[in-house]
Amino acid sequence: MATLFLLGAALAGGLVLIPFGLPGLWVMLGAALLHWVLVPTGGIGLWTMAGAGVLVVVAEVLEVTISARYTRKYGGSRRASWGAVIGGLVGAVVGIPVPVVGSLIGAFAGAFLGALVAELSVARGERGAPVRVATGALVGRVVAAAAKVGIGVVVAVLVMAAAVVGS
Repeated sequence: MATLFLLGAALAGGLVLIPFGLPGLWVMLGAALLHWVLVPTGGIGLWTMAGAGVLVVVAEVLEVTISARYTRKYGGSRRASWGAVIGGLVGAVVGIPVPVVGSLIGAFAGAFLGALVAELSVARGERGAPVRVATGALVGRVVAAAAKVGIGVVVAVLVMAAAVVGS
């Protein structure tokens, strides 16, 4: 029972980390792996780990691609798409000096600024409206964060259900 509580706490903690641009999904996957190793009869098996692992990788890929796709949807160039991706990643890592939400704000601001600067570097006749493009990057980053949290909920339910049913 104590192991289920610890697993649930680790999964909930990982879920809270996701919107802040921190590796919450990897924390969740690590908690599941640790539970699997330490409690071999605890219900988490190879298929649960494989399913959770695939979901985590899918979430990471979606996070990178959704912002770029929204940037293109709002009229941005390929360069602006890459600017949104790179800016969002740099912004999440560097963050801004605001406790707790600094990396989240940094990721959003980084995607916006990355797309804006990249779109401004495109020849005037070939570029979209830079602020509109950057807004698309920001919207994409928000949608990507929401998708990643949604997948995190699925991972948490999958792992917890396997652990509870197997106990």
